[in-house]
Amino acid sequence: MELITGTVTLEGPAERFTGEVHLDMIETPAEPARLAVALVRFAPGARTNWHSHALGQVLHVVDGVALVGTRDGSVVRATAGQTIKCPPGEEHWHGATDERFMSHLAMVVGDGHGDGTTWSEPVTDRQYAAALVAAAPKTRG
Repeated sequence: MELITGTVTLEGPAERFTGEVHLDMIETPAEPARLAVALVRFAPGARTNWHSHALGQVLHVVDGVALVGTRDGSVVRATAGQTIKCPPGEEHWHGATDERFMSHLAMVVGDGHGDGTTWSEPVTDRQYAAALVAAAPKTRG
């Protein structure tokens, strides 16, 4: 058994994120284990670049409202306590709404050669704006 008493908060690298993002690595894969877990905090409007995971990803929203978008334009809106599963190989992005901070636990199982993540280009402001509209809560009229 091992008690981990704290981690260093890292700034999300600009080549993988748009906006202010901070990461606390909770678990980093070390053979034979392959689990990677991070607490990721997004400022309003912040988001990941497009990316995929060889073995998929699980996102558990801790605070705020998360948006998760896919290449086909689908967008999921999730709130604290909800979990999103991204299947293996699906290109997606995730981040906060433009109104408030969001935190989630990001969990991936590595493929034996790192965490199995393939990073791509940033989500454009236009793609992000379209996701905000698509994921807006529906009001009754």
